[in-house]
Amino acid sequence: MYDETPNHKASFIKLANENYWDTLTFNRVINNFVAQGGCPDTPASFADSPYLLKPEFRKEIRHIYGAVGAGRDNNPEMLSAGCQFYIVQNKKGLARLDDKFTVFDQVFKGMDIVDVIVAVKTDTTDMPLKPITLDVNIIKLTAKELKQKGYEKTLE
Repeated sequence: MYDETPNHKASFIKLANENYWDTLTFNRVINNFVAQGGCPDTPASFADSPYLLKPEFRKEIRHIYGAVGAGRDNNPEMLSAGCQFYIVQNKKGLARLDDKFTVFDQVFKGMDIVDVIVAVKTDTTDMPLKPITLDVNIIKLTAKELKQKGYEKTLE
């Protein structure tokens, strides 16, 4: 998780530690785009977010393959829903989302699973026909441990 986006980072850690997402699902999956989930699976979706976050756009943090960003609706302040997140699955990245949605983390291992998730059959709203439940946990690793697991900081 990026220190450059402290409020989104703290929010994600808080909700993960509270097991907030563990009964929710990926409610929108689009191949060559994103796997998205997190807000309660209701028609109100973002309206049920526990809170909203001010944007933390950073020129050095882009929507590359595996980027984790905060979802939002079309509100004029570009406030993120505290509970909604997505993982960029497009291998070329999604530059059109840069500076419009906050990226606060990076998946560097396990993207093969995300590739499978976005390929499932969906309904007309891109919701998987069979629910894919979230299980979000925070694992703290040192910089050395991250490097040993294959992480190299690539922001652009």
